[in-house]
Amino acid sequence: MSTYGGFPAARPRRLRGSAAMRRMVAEHRPHPADLILPAFVREGISEPVPISSMPGVVQHTRDTLRKAAVEAVEAGVGGLMLFGVPQAKDAVGSQGTDPQGILQVALRDVRAEIGDELVVMSDLCLDEYTDHGHCGVLDDRGRVDNDATLERYAEMARVQAEAGAHVLGPSGMMDGQIGHVRGALDAAGYEDVSLFAYTAKYASAFYGPFREAVGSSLKGDRKTYQQDPANAAESLRELALDLEEGADMVMVKPGLPYLDILRTFTERVSVPVGVYQISGEYAMVEAAAEKGWIERERAILETLTSFKRAGASLVLTYWATEAARWLSRDR
Repeated sequence: MSTYGGFPAARPRRLRGSAAMRRMVAEHRPHPADLILPAFVREGISEPVPISSMPGVVQHTRDTLRKAAVEAVEAGVGGLMLFGVPQAKDAVGSQGTDPQGILQVALRDVRAEIGDELVVMSDLCLDEYTDHGHCGVLDDRGRVDNDATLERYAEMARVQAEAGAHVLGPSGMMDGQIGHVRGALDAAGYEDVSLFAYTAKYASAFYGPFREAVGSSLKGDRKTYQQDPANAAESLRELALDLEEGADMVMVKPGLPYLDILRTFTERVSVPVGVYQISGEYAMVEAAAEKGWIERERAILETLTSFKRAGASLVLTYWATEAARWLSRDR
C-alpha cells in the first residue's frame, strides 16, 4: 500500500465507485431551471416545418409553439427565447416593429397560454426581418448604420415589451444598444422588463444551421459588428459597457468554442451569465449521434455540464425540454 507521511494514501477512486457515490459528490450539475429553450415561430404555415440541418427542431406554427411552451413548463425549463420568421421582409425590417408581426403575436400567444410560469424572452434583432439579412439598417454605402439601427431597436423593444416579453435579448452587437434600449423601455413605462445582453457574440462558423432556421437573406458576413474569434480582451470591454448601460444579464455566444470567455465573465461579474449553445453545436452532436459515433444523451449532458463547470447561470440550448426531463429523472 502506498503511503504519504506514514499514513495510507488517499484514493480518489473511492469517490467514483458507484453511480450513487458519483451523484452525491458531483461538483456541478445542470438543473432544468437553468435551461432556456430557443424556439422559432413562422408566419403563414399550418404545420411545423422541420429544419433539415437541425434534426428534431422545427419552425413552429402559433399553435405548436403554444404546445411547446406548455411542454417546457411541465419539464421544469426556466425560459423560452422566441425568434420570429416573417413572410415579408424589407430594407428596414418593418415586421420587427409591427405590433401584428409574427414575433409580437407569438409573444401574446405564449403569455396567454402560460402566463408567468415560464420566463418569456424575445430576440431583439433585425436580421430575421431585413431583406439583406443584416442585423441593422444600411446606409447609402451598404454598411450597417449603428445609430439608425439603435432607433429601430428602441421601436422593437417597445412593441416586444407591450406584447408581453419578460426579457429582451438585444443580439445585434451595435455599439450602445443596451443603453439605448434601456432608455426606450424606461421612457415607455417598461422599467420591469429585463435585458439579457448578447455581450460576447462572436462571428462564428457555427451559425450555419440557424440561418436556415430563420430563413436568413444574408449575403456576406457580419464580421464588421460581431466579435473576432481571435480576441478575448475585447469581450471585457463589451462586458464593461453592457453593465454600465444597464444589462441585467450577460451572454457568451457560441458556447463550447468560447468556454474561456465564459469562465472569465463568471469570475468578474455578479449578474447572471448565460451561454448560448448554438445551432452548429447542436447539429454536430446530432450528426455524430445519428452515425453512431457518440452516445447522444451522454454527449448532450456532458456539454451542458461543461457550461455549468465554467460558471454559467443559464444555458440556451435546443435540447432544453428533453434535457430537463433527463435531469429530473436522474435526480
